[in-house]
Amino acid sequence: MGYLVTGGTGFVGRHLIDDLIKNRKGTIYVLVRPSSKAKFKALSARWGAEAERVVPLSGDLSKKRLGVAPADIARIKGKIDHLFHLAAIYDITNEDEAAQMTANVEGTRHALELGEAVKAGCFHHVSSIAAAGLFPGWWREDMFEQWEGGDHPYFATKHASEAVVREEAKLPWRIYRPGVVVGHSVTGETDKIDGPYVFFRMLKKLRRFIPSWLSLIGIEGGFLNIVPVDFVTGALDHIAHKPKLNKQTFHLTNPEHLRVGQILNIFARAAGAPEFTVRIDARMFAIIPKGLRDSLMRLPPVKSIVESVLGDLGIPRATLKFFNYPTRFDNRDAEKALAGSGITCPPLESYAGFLWDYWERHLDPALFTDHSLTGAVKGKTVLITGASSGIGYATAMKVGAAGGRVIIVARDPEKLAATKAEIEDAGGEAYVYSADVADMASCDMLVAQVVKDHGGVDVLVNNAGRSIRRSVHLSYDRFHDFERTMQLNYFGSLRLIMGFLPAMVERNRGQIINILSIGVQVNQPRFSAYVASKSALGAFTRCAQPEFHHNNIVFTNIYMPLVKTPMIAPTKMYDNVPTLSPNDAANMICEGIIERPKRIATRLGTFGEMLWAIAPNITNIMFNTTFRLFPDSAAAKGETAAPSENQPSNEAVALAALTRGLHW
Repeated sequence: MGYLVTGGTGFVGRHLIDDLIKNRKGTIYVLVRPSSKAKFKALSARWGAEAERVVPLSGDLSKKRLGVAPADIARIKGKIDHLFHLAAIYDITNEDEAAQMTANVEGTRHALELGEAVKAGCFHHVSSIAAAGLFPGWWREDMFEQWEGGDHPYFATKHASEAVVREEAKLPWRIYRPGVVVGHSVTGETDKIDGPYVFFRMLKKLRRFIPSWLSLIGIEGGFLNIVPVDFVTGALDHIAHKPKLNKQTFHLTNPEHLRVGQILNIFARAAGAPEFTVRIDARMFAIIPKGLRDSLMRLPPVKSIVESVLGDLGIPRATLKFFNYPTRFDNRDAEKALAGSGITCPPLESYAGFLWDYWERHLDPALFTDHSLTGAVKGKTVLITGASSGIGYATAMKVGAAGGRVIIVARDPEKLAATKAEIEDAGGEAYVYSADVADMASCDMLVAQVVKDHGGVDVLVNNAGRSIRRSVHLSYDRFHDFERTMQLNYFGSLRLIMGFLPAMVERNRGQIINILSIGVQVNQPRFSAYVASKSALGAFTRCAQPEFHHNNIVFTNIYMPLVKTPMIAPTKMYDNVPTLSPNDAANMICEGIIERPKRIATRLGTFGEMLWAIAPNITNIMFNTTFRLFPDSAAAKGETAAPSENQPSNEAVALAALTRGLHW
């Protein structure tokens, strides 16, 4: 047997060659573009000792007879029993009509010319279910003319390439229409990021921020027919070698049709992400006339919002067109041809975990991004307030060690000098500025001097803050507590933001990190002054962020859990409950600098936020109970406590351990 494979260096093609090597005898000629020679050489190692059976033929889809040299044509003439034509553009996100016409339609015509020139025994055209277009309902294997293509070049050219085979082929031919091809059902191996893979980054984000047991609301969508590559190539190899099947079409599809919502849930389970338990049928949006929908999507504000959201989730905008894909595929002819072979399409649930694992280990875009702190801060200026102790000190040490120019700000010059010396002793670069962030004049002087000395900052970390743990009924005559907390936590931070923003806008880059509190999400009793001030800063950030999105300026809110720092020292009860270390908190800030997210929060904080939104009355009762369980400190009462009064009850310690990070 002799074989010729176009697209043999591609994803499906190399798996087909694997099967031909394993199951068949003879030489396998592979069309190789000049730009793919290195890829072919790498694949030779994959085939080991059998690689000598796989022979490259230099060629090009865009040329007559695929650009194969006359000498090569003469060499293989009469030796090719099966020509497998797989080379094409398989990409719905590619809307370049000229490129698709060249590769998918003209490429098929040129492959036929080559097949006729070498007197191939049979021409096997690997098409796609896209040849059906957007046909509503069941599409049979003997259907062709009934297609409804829409305006997308991928569907049009896949249909047109089949027409070339049906109308122009002088050779015996067979056509195969695979479903949406994903990775290997055993290894998960793939190199394609399309089909269901476009939703993987979204699922990863959901897994990171939301507990897996929490139910979400999603969209049901249309049908996707997903098949693993090993099923496709196994079926292709088997059917190609069965006699008396010429001039037939075979759907290499999954007999089980799943909607988009079902598929997302299958992969959510594989990823350990929350599922979309309540799913809204996307067809309900069809009540809006298509012309109106298209006009709305072309509006600059709407287009910008959609592209920004989809870009953040890693979902190509073109995929939205096919969210309500209406076609299902009958594959009775393929099943008949495969009868007795043992080749069947496995259910998606049986191998979704392998697909997810391979993607996460090998293809997740995050793997190819420099996630080191050095990559994020080297050569950049990072200003950290409250940097002489606690969280600020730990963060300054990390940024300095990573090669950032650290500007450390606090009130105490001696502590700042000591911190600067430590950073420099470790090989870092640090600059000291003494300032009181609660004083607006001091803030203005700090901004002016830093801009003069450094031209501004790349990253501003608003870390300096004040916390007050005191019940409202103990604060009736202490209105100044609210004023001074707001002055430092909100107005001071805001003054610095407003001071450093102009230089960031001018340079078209920058980041502002605000250290908020988990209390902003959970709203714990006794922290009304503190949480209100941090909430104000968070609200400002959320309002300001959209104004500077086009300037490449990111605002990051970090909802920090309870950290053992000098700020909580007056509340002696905290000596007996679990807290985060300043180093743990600094790691959260460093994560913010590296990833530049809009927010960083713990799952416990996010859960508390949702609890208030979903069941506010129940949450209120729960916190009233904890309010009575955790007493006010002696400091809050203005008293001097006996040592025994600093000890919380066993119940309080147990609850604090269970909810580590919350302020009680």
